Amino acid sequence: MTSTARPVSGRQLRIAVVGGSITGPVTALLLLHAGFDEVTVFEAAPESAPRGGGLIGLEHCALDVLDRLGIAQHEFVAHDSEAVVQMTIRDRHPAEVIRRTYPGRNTTWSLLHHALARRLPAGVLHTGMRVTALTGQAGQPVLRFSDRHTELADLVVFADGRSSTGRRLLDPDRTLRYAGYVAHRGIAEVTPPSGLRDFLRLQPCPGVQFNLAPVPDGCDWTFYLGCTSAEYAQRFGADPTRRVFALPRHVSTAARTHVDTHADLLLPAEHAAIVHATTTRMAVPVLDITPPERMVWPVGTGHAVLLGDALAPVRPHTARGANNGIEQAAGLVAALTQHRKYRADLTAALHGWQRRHLPAAVAAVHRGPEIGHRLGLGIR
Repeated sequence: MTSTARPVSGRQLRIAVVGGSITGPVTALLLLHAGFDEVTVFEAAPESAPRGGGLIGLEHCALDVLDRLGIAQHEFVAHDSEAVVQMTIRDRHPAEVIRRTYPGRNTTWSLLHHALARRLPAGVLHTGMRVTALTGQAGQPVLRFSDRHTELADLVVFADGRSSTGRRLLDPDRTLRYAGYVAHRGIAEVTPPSGLRDFLRLQPCPGVQFNLAPVPDGCDWTFYLGCTSAEYAQRFGADPTRRVFALPRHVSTAARTHVDTHADLLLPAEHAAIVHATTTRMAVPVLDITPPERMVWPVGTGHAVLLGDALAPVRPHTARGANNGIEQAAGLVAALTQHRKYRADLTAALHGWQRRHLPAAVAAVHRGPEIGHRLGLGIR
């Protein structure tokens, strides 16, 4: 591995960020705030493509990163409750209630993505740019895209999500494995029940969980239900490791009926009614992966790194997906700043960053199946 101890000819690093969801824009904004001028974000989806996601829990470290970017919490946190109300359900009625405090705040993908995207300067984000290869040219990393466009960089940051092209190129032996259950999602445009302000977790029986939280103009819900790979393909049109996010157009009538039927069987009537009232639905198969052993790869005299879900997708019960990505991005920019400002050895700085953040990523990968097992969710 070649060490790049000083910026070549005093010029700044050219940094290409792949992925325009949450971690990618956070990385780009942190870089720009730190004085890196040659930063470009490439997103595979066209600008007109429908995109979205569900509720996101952000812990204090991640919230502090957003605060340092000048993003006030009121922009992306609609309800500032820190309470998690866990309710055991028997015969469709509450039987036991436990109230806990979450060390953070809840937001939605849409609110957070909008707050980030509107701060990216013009010309930084390029949509409809699907990466197909990463090679070396004259010793430098070169990204190749589906439209045959190429982009030279000194550092490539892959923050391109659970089905990451970067992971496939850099760490191809680590493939996704279906965990045996699905997070059915929806946002119902209804008044939250009984003045709901907190995050509500219902546990009707082992192998089922229903989460509900207030969001602007309604309620966000996630219903975890068991499902075989064959059933997933029948209901959503593709294998769960290929269709890692089922958009509304992929949700079949059979999938809707399956969720509605279980809501009527297992949930209190007011919560089942919220499910029935939800017109637009999505689904996310819960996936596992072998824990990562590295985050940094040499590409010629440059480097490529994996961040967030591109590095290690985690089960949603860990609440670590967005948190891992944001915290890793902040650590990466700190390491790169030492290189830019004080000429620290770049390779050593990147490996120091890896040494600090890899253990937490590995721990989150292990934690997901452990939580799922306690809840009776997934393949056992």
